[in-house]
Amino acid sequence: MNRPRSPGRPSGDPQQREALLDAAVEIFAHHGIRAASLRGIATQAGVTPALINYYFGNKQRLVEAAVQERLLPLIQALAERLRQVGEHPGELIETFVRGIGATVARHPWLPPLWVREILSEDGQLRDLLEQSIAPLVPQLLAQRFSAAQARGALNAQLDPRLLVVSLIGLTLLPYAAAPLWRGIFDDPQLDDEALIQHTLALLDRGLETPHAP
Repeated sequence: MNRPRSPGRPSGDPQQREALLDAAVEIFAHHGIRAASLRGIATQAGVTPALINYYFGNKQRLVEAAVQERLLPLIQALAERLRQVGEHPGELIETFVRGIGATVARHPWLPPLWVREILSEDGQLRDLLEQSIAPLVPQLLAQRFSAAQARGALNAQLDPRLLVVSLIGLTLLPYAAAPLWRGIFDDPQLDDEALIQHTLALLDRGLETPHAP
């Protein structure tokens, strides 16, 4: 026999919980975690604020759930793709660049969240980079690049660690600033694929002028 629900207690619906997490990451990315209100998140999710307390208890637990169920799975998926590719640095770089592009296409909140809450000095997720994200992708890439350098497959003048920094800077930051530079240049052909191709060409050939045949 089902136990009757307590008066005022909302009924559970997994889709409501997922909608709250989706709304949370969007609002965290564009308004900041500190400024985000539970009422605003609930309104965007199309539910009552009481459901946030029902599913998460409080704002901090909502933030933790958003990190564990929305942000970190994206990083883990990229890390898995990187572990599956070969040892050639060019293949690693292309997998990373295209992986970021595909992730941002599906989850456009990622770049602004990265800039606002991880890169900013007062970002609420700043510690997450060192504790959880760094071992998954940055340190993995640096180790693979270092091994390639030892084999003579990567420019000896490069620092493998700073190459990772450059890769992140050439991917997430342009996506975060895309509304600005796309408005400046006003060219519909400057889409995500154009950005990926440009980034790969820049990393592969730098500023060299192609030699005439």
